[in-house]
Amino acid sequence: MKSGIHPEYHEINVVMTDGTEFKTRSCAGTPGHTLRLDIDPKSHPAWTGVQRMLDTGGQVAKFNKRFAGIGKRKED
Repeated sequence: MKSGIHPEYHEINVVMTDGTEFKTRSCAGTPGHTLRLDIDPKSHPAWTGVQRMLDTGGQVAKFNKRFAGIGKRKED
């Protein structure tokens, strides 16, 4: 490896969404930096199988209003 071109590799603290912590080595931050996760395998729907619907700014309501009639059969 060439010297002087690689980033510093140091130990940081990682805090999961449930509050558990562990130490790992990373190039991110500074030595002793704390990385707080917003999403991790304990809370992400891909791993938990539980999905939450977040309606930011009424986007879900707007979608439902726009496409409410699609798929309904007309009665004669």
